Amino acid sequence: MSEKIIMLACSAGMSTSLLVSKMQAVAKAQGKKYKIFATSTADVDNQLSKTPHPDVLLLGPQVSYMKDDIKKKTDKAGIPMDVINMQDYGMMNGANVLNTAEKLLNNHIN
Repeated sequence: MSEKIIMLACSAGMSTSLLVSKMQAVAKAQGKKYKIFATSTADVDNQLSKTPHPDVLLLGPQVSYMKDDIKKKTDKAGIPMDVINMQDYGMMNGANVLNTAEKLLNNHIN
């Protein structure tokens, strides 16, 4: 399986950095090769236009009000997206958030 790219987006991309680290540690422990990174919501358009573009996008709960606008963009790009569960985000539960990303990827492929 080729490397999958998981993008997390929040207000400035800063608050999700710790979550990215936790997700990377879980993926590494499971022997999975993912590129996981955080960015600001202002950078989403730029990231979606890149090659390769992210395979999945997860929004931080603090920017969930942007879900509809961003979903239009990800739908157009053929990329699944959702908002990170607030409890998983607050607890920095990298395993659960990684699982959410994988479910989105799997459901998108099938």
